[in-house]
Amino acid sequence: MLTRAENQMLTQVGPGTPMGELLRECWTPALRSAGLEADGAPARVRLLGENFVAFRAADGRVGFFDEGCPHRCTSLALARNEDNALTCIFHGWKIDVSGKVVEVPSEPPERRAEFAAKVRVRHYPVREAGGLIWVYLGKREQPPQFYNFEFHQGPASAIVRRAVVHGNWLQGFEGQLDSAHLGMLHSSAIAANPFAIDNRTGPMSRANTAPSFEFVMQPYGFREAALRHLPDGTVYARIREVVLPYFSFIPGDQGKSRLVVAVVPIDDEWSAHWYYYMNPYGPVPQDYRDWSFWGTTDNDDNYSQDMGSRDNMWHQDRRAMKEGHWSGIMRNFTYEDFIVEESMGPIADRSREYLGSSDTVIIRTRRMLLKALRDHREHGALPFGLDRRIDYSRVRALAIRFSAAQNWLEINPLDPPPAL
Repeated sequence: MLTRAENQMLTQVGPGTPMGELLRECWTPALRSAGLEADGAPARVRLLGENFVAFRAADGRVGFFDEGCPHRCTSLALARNEDNALTCIFHGWKIDVSGKVVEVPSEPPERRAEFAAKVRVRHYPVREAGGLIWVYLGKREQPPQFYNFEFHQGPASAIVRRAVVHGNWLQGFEGQLDSAHLGMLHSSAIAANPFAIDNRTGPMSRANTAPSFEFVMQPYGFREAALRHLPDGTVYARIREVVLPYFSFIPGDQGKSRLVVAVVPIDDEWSAHWYYYMNPYGPVPQDYRDWSFWGTTDNDDNYSQDMGSRDNMWHQDRRAMKEGHWSGIMRNFTYEDFIVEESMGPIADRSREYLGSSDTVIIRTRRMLLKALRDHREHGALPFGLDRRIDYSRVRALAIRFSAAQNWLEINPLDPPPAL
């Protein structure tokens, strides 16, 4: 378990907090590219406990500013978007897409240019990739290396969807890292999931709820294998890549579509869960595309209010539980994750936990995060391999069965699967 002080360090993300300053060193998913139209309405974005505004200029470039106008803090989400700039509707101050103030009509004509040149606008570097707009909120002049994930490159493709969950980012991220819960929480959902391996015969059933874990440390995080030894002499391995601080590469059959999930802090009590339904070999198959829709077509918030709350126990169906459904959460299995996370409260109290052997990955990740916080605070060190060049395009997860005589470390996720 963590102390309350350690839990606070890992969960508070606002400006000036240790974790907040650390996360600002990383490129962070902010919003879908499709959410911004050239000369269209600016979008309000809340990240790491701060409010921002993003807009697409007439020439296609994206601007990302603090939400408040530098004059009197009026929301720039209300601004006019034209001429590759935002113009505040309050006094007409105009800020171009690069963050330069170009017009201040409220000043005397003879001093407008001089005055405008002195105004500083907090604007931030952005990149577009994989259907998302990414932002660097740190203080360094040169942002760190951008993630060249394979879903950022052809012929890979992805469907990108977001869920907004009432829970701190760390409990969402830890939920993604926890392989042990698959055979319990998701057992009914997996049995009906056409994309799970052997979903009716054993590897993901409640008969296999205690996998063994092995790790390979990486500069960006770690590679983890959750190993389940099966009665037929084979091994079912879920080989996952974790790119700290946000990304969990979730396995799928080799050659089949898979998931990449990023859990990003909105503030201390809310988090954005970004889901990439990804095919590294080309277009996302239609059946996988259909399955990715969780009962709503809102790509910006798939976890809508009709999913309930603590007051109505998230519409858990007790009758369905008596009839054999494990969780009673009668939607896509991702909702089971969200509801479990919300049930912990906005910020889980990790000082009250009793962790076991199945929590190895959780313990390891917390230690890595705490070490990164110390190194950043005491030495200004860039975290998670951001101080070196890494080929993120080779980071890929894999779920596979193989002979017990083989070693998972010899299996390259980029190669054809081994024959049994």
